[in-house]
Amino acid sequence: MLLPYKFKLPGILMIFAGAILTFFYFGFDFRFEMPVLALFSSYMESKFFATFRTNIADELIMILFLSGLFMLSFSEDKNELDFYKSLRIKALIKTAVAESIIVVLILLFVYGTGFMAFSIINLFLPFILYLIIFNILKKRARVN
Repeated sequence: MLLPYKFKLPGILMIFAGAILTFFYFGFDFRFEMPVLALFSSYMESKFFATFRTNIADELIMILFLSGLFMLSFSEDKNELDFYKSLRIKALIKTAVAESIIVVLILLFVYGTGFMAFSIINLFLPFILYLIIFNILKKRARVN
């Protein structure tokens, strides 16, 4: 149930676009304002089902990274071998274990703004860990 191989390139391009927008967002205060519908918003006051204009550059960046990492993680390799299925399952299990350990350590030892930063990073971390672990498992399987 993987995506076809042709999704890898758009995934890489989305990650690259997200990285470029991140550079402009933090380096040059890139803004992309438009009206949005918020199911819940809490700035000066709490609002439910409200519309307002806001900078959606950070949401756009995160959507690009998440979509790109998803496509990269769950697309077939160019020469997808049958035994890669078992490697993918092993990689998913190892990713879940590593992610759980990392989250517990962060919950125990990181507070305040650092915790909020990790919460955002943790949106992408499982995909990154999966890609690293899967590629390590593939390399080990080729050596044997």
